[in-house]
Amino acid sequence: MSTTAALHASHRRILLASLVGTSVEFYDFYIYATAASLVFGPLFFPADTPSTQLLASYASLAVAFFARPVGAWAFGHYGDRIGRKSTLVASLMLMGGSTLAIAFLPTFATAGYLAPLLLCLLRFGQGFGLGGEWGGAALLAVENAPPGYRGRYGMVPQLGAPVGFIAANGLFLILGSAMSPGDFMAWGWRIPFLLSVVLVGLGLWVRLKIAETPAFAQVLEEGPPPAVPMGELLRHHWRTAIGGTLGAVACFAVYYLATAFALGYAVTNLGIGRQTMLALQLGAILFMAVGIALSGVWADRTSAAHVLKWGCAGAVVAGFALAPGLGSGSIPVIFAALAFALFVMGFVYGPLGAWLPGLFPARVRYTGVSLAFNMAGIIGGGLTPVAAQALAERGGLTLVGGYLAVMSLTSLGALLLMKTRPVADAVPVEGS
Repeated sequence: MSTTAALHASHRRILLASLVGTSVEFYDFYIYATAASLVFGPLFFPADTPSTQLLASYASLAVAFFARPVGAWAFGHYGDRIGRKSTLVASLMLMGGSTLAIAFLPTFATAGYLAPLLLCLLRFGQGFGLGGEWGGAALLAVENAPPGYRGRYGMVPQLGAPVGFIAANGLFLILGSAMSPGDFMAWGWRIPFLLSVVLVGLGLWVRLKIAETPAFAQVLEEGPPPAVPMGELLRHHWRTAIGGTLGAVACFAVYYLATAFALGYAVTNLGIGRQTMLALQLGAILFMAVGIALSGVWADRTSAAHVLKWGCAGAVVAGFALAPGLGSGSIPVIFAALAFALFVMGFVYGPLGAWLPGLFPARVRYTGVSLAFNMAGIIGGGLTPVAAQALAERGGLTLVGGYLAVMSLTSLGALLLMKTRPVADAVPVEGS
């Protein structure tokens, strides 16, 4: 095999490894979000009203977001000290193991308060593992990108979001069609958690075959890695970390409002059938995939920050369209509102894989990217379904749309203030 052919094959393996990892991440996270919207309330959090059950279930969803910065610190530490590859394997195993264990949990009727406690503990494990997952996958792609391809390489891990969503949502849709509601509530919801082991096995197989990134190899050539990467990051780059965090909150707010919140609200408050909403979201998520792909090309022609700014402006519009869209009760109008929101999501999420690594030097890049992304997850994602449900009950969907607009304007303000640094190019691939 020629050198050029070998490089092409290596780059394909790297992009596949980054895509599979984030697909597993979103599959694991979204089967939990879907189950939290549909079944965890009555099974694990019995309460007087369905709305109270749903609120408690969304609160368990938020547990993982608070675990993610802890995981970002732990996995970022080793990612900046021993390398991207080994750290990614460990994070995937922890995240996948926690997801699989949820399939075997007893419910409240069987184990009492031990059931929600164990559920939240495993949700914490999911978040802890995920804390090191996305940052490592983004670096794996971007630090291997040839000149002029950083935006397109950086958006490949982001495509794991629609891939994981389609796998998770599609599976719930099939199970709901093939099973009676009673069987689905009794045991059918466990099947998606069991099947996660297949995706995790595929992810491990691909990741064990890749090499370390050129940027990390260069760090080792220049001297020893930082003894405590988080300490160096907070001493010298704390302003950048805050800016990166705020710049990423819009993508989480859009995603969890258009998916978890919209699903729970439509089924619980509007009386729309669960299967109907799952099918609508399955179609709308394809618009997100298109947005991500377009954002990568646009980012290479301009810059990742430029695309993110326009994406945030679009997310403000999506916030104002959410109330009339979702509140209409009309299936076509709801679909249009969700499709637009998720299309916009592609432009506030797709370029993050190229933008965030450009904020930090390679010595602390894994830690910086992971911390910023996962802190943004708490602000924009972990609190969003709970806040949106509370706002909807007090003031209707208009307040929920305003919440999204505020999150989007926050990200836009951070983007206008931030500066990026160049990420060292990988070896050029002839003909790419």
